[in-house]
Amino acid sequence: MNTLYWLVTITDRPTTDAFLKLYKSFGVDVSLRTVGAGTAVQETLSTLGLEKTEKAVLFAIITADSWPRIQKALRRQMRIDVPGTGIAFIVPVSSIGGKRALLFLTEHQTLELKEESTLKDTRYDLLLVIANQGYTGSIMDAARAAGAGGGTVIHAKGTGMEGAARFMGIDLVNEKELVLIVSRTSEKNAIMKAIMDNADKKAGSIVFSLPVTDTAGLRLLDEE
Repeated sequence: MNTLYWLVTITDRPTTDAFLKLYKSFGVDVSLRTVGAGTAVQETLSTLGLEKTEKAVLFAIITADSWPRIQKALRRQMRIDVPGTGIAFIVPVSSIGGKRALLFLTEHQTLELKEESTLKDTRYDLLLVIANQGYTGSIMDAARAAGAGGGTVIHAKGTGMEGAARFMGIDLVNEKELVLIVSRTSEKNAIMKAIMDNADKKAGSIVFSLPVTDTAGLRLLDEE
């Protein structure tokens, strides 16, 4: 597929709406927003011009065509290079489960469908599942049946979901859960398909994967 990225933005909560408005102007619908808190020591905070404030964390899928223009706007309009404004970074997406989910996540962006992108010599992938709240059990049951181990769940709110019914055939509620599953790259497609086919349809699951370039703490999985 066309080169896709998982855009992560961390900023102070009062400026969240300004970032959302900026992304919207480029046709990027932020799929999830959640909260966080800074953990830097006071000396670092002072050096960077930051304060111990609550943070907002925004997640979105963007295309390679969108990123250069967004990056320029973040610098010029949001002045993101000024200490204390926030940070934004992108991670390559290796695959998305299903054409409808792909079109939904990139609806207003330039997208040219190509073969699935890969990074050489990656042994693991991080699977991310965006789902309606309350269906984690169904998702993990389907994933484990296809060989997955455990998962981690993050609570978040969905944004930019107005067109979800048209693409996914289901109304996606605002309360979301983000499920993170690390799997072997060789098992990734089977696990993603199991979630898409067998998890409760009311979950409205959207699943995609990010390449994991290195790991620590997966020795037991390596030895199996």
